[in-house]
Amino acid sequence: IVNREEPNGLVIIQQSQNKYIDKVIYCIENGLPLLIENLPVDIDAVLDPVIGKLTIKKGRNIIMKIGDAEVEYDSRFRLYLQTKLANPHYKPEINAQTTLVNFCVTEKGLEDQLLALVVDHERPDL
Repeated sequence: IVNREEPNGLVIIQQSQNKYIDKVIYCIENGLPLLIENLPVDIDAVLDPVIGKLTIKKGRNIIMKIGDAEVEYDSRFRLYLQTKLANPHYKPEINAQTTLVNFCVTEKGLEDQLLALVVDHERPDL
């Protein structure tokens, strides 16, 4: 993600940083890609409209409401969420609004995937 989006002005932040929401707003207004690293299981509710792409059309402008602020939305904006949790369990709304890609490959994980494939092949009725 970093290699792909760096030429586009990728901004990397963490939810634990002071005033991180100002950087989120800056990226939304300017159409910059944003990577939020080390995301905990409890995602700040202020990010819900950003994750859900909840936009409002006002005249010719597309607006996103973040907290009390109304921010002009640039369609080039991209949001990437990254966590170091091995098996994160986010709220169902988050799972429905995002695409989850697991870059962690462990021996146990591969065993589970292989077992699922074998069972599916040998006993499709299960």
